[in-house]
Amino acid sequence: MKKVKLAVVGATGMVGRTVLKVLEERDIPIENFYIFSSERSEGCQMEFCGKIYTAEKLTEKSFDRDIDIAIFCAGGKTSEKFAPIAAKKGCLVIDNSSHFRLDEDVPLIVPEVNPQDILAHKGIIANPNCSTIQAVVALKPLKDKYGLRRAVYSTYQSVSGAGMAGWKDLENGTSRTFSKNILHNLIPQIDVFLDSGYTKEEVKMIRETKKILHQDDLRVTATTVRVPVFCGHSESINIELENAFELADVKKLLENAPGVVLMDDIKNAIFPTPLDAEGKDEVFVGRVRRDDSIENGLNIWCVADNLRKGAATNAVQIVELLIKQM
Repeated sequence: MKKVKLAVVGATGMVGRTVLKVLEERDIPIENFYIFSSERSEGCQMEFCGKIYTAEKLTEKSFDRDIDIAIFCAGGKTSEKFAPIAAKKGCLVIDNSSHFRLDEDVPLIVPEVNPQDILAHKGIIANPNCSTIQAVVALKPLKDKYGLRRAVYSTYQSVSGAGMAGWKDLENGTSRTFSKNILHNLIPQIDVFLDSGYTKEEVKMIRETKKILHQDDLRVTATTVRVPVFCGHSESINIELENAFELADVKKLLENAPGVVLMDDIKNAIFPTPLDAEGKDEVFVGRVRRDDSIENGLNIWCVADNLRKGAATNAVQIVELLIKQM
């Protein structure tokens, strides 16, 4: 595998630090490595692969040097300004923010689901929303075999999805990040409310699912909830399939699906929880059962580490796809 010159933008944040960890674990072949940050974190020293690197302030000249790939983990405003600059200078950008996800010219990639779409990139590739990633990993094998009519998402998302500030709110019992105190509580709001009554997070899941699965006619709705869990997003997904199915066949299909771990033995209390997924890269699925209230109805419970598969690991998997093409 070719060695690459790689940069991480926003390396000092929760997702950025996780990216560094995943890059080490997956032994990505790196020739030159750079970390960029905001002015506030400039000069911060970080260890990576046994070496100490100093965070440089991100500027318009940061990509004047030879950098093959940059993973952006610094938020939408940073990506909006600097990702096009990097791409124009020949650097392939993998962006973790929501800024480019619905851009028709930017592929939205989950490697287990739509790796072929990466070929359409024009210098920028978007990493989907964390809650969307784990959902489509579970939905893709069902779509391929039975077809999809409708998906109803109910999510239970951890505070780390809001970064270190969200983590601190749960740790300290404060409400600086969320609209209400998250300690001993549930908050049915993630991101801002829109005129429709949906939140931006819910609309992201709806639109991103259709784009990734290439199914504009798929009926999708979502309710996203913040829960007092430090790490790991959980989802109850109610699915209406196009064709009839046998439950045993569905379980076998999910058991053999790329990136999925089936934990479905209710007699022995085996089903996935956030603690089961923490620190892991797979999407864990359980509570697989029929929904007899609709034709070809199915319910599944889906859990993943939002910092890893929901962000960092998915981005690093995209790096692996790009390296294979070099």
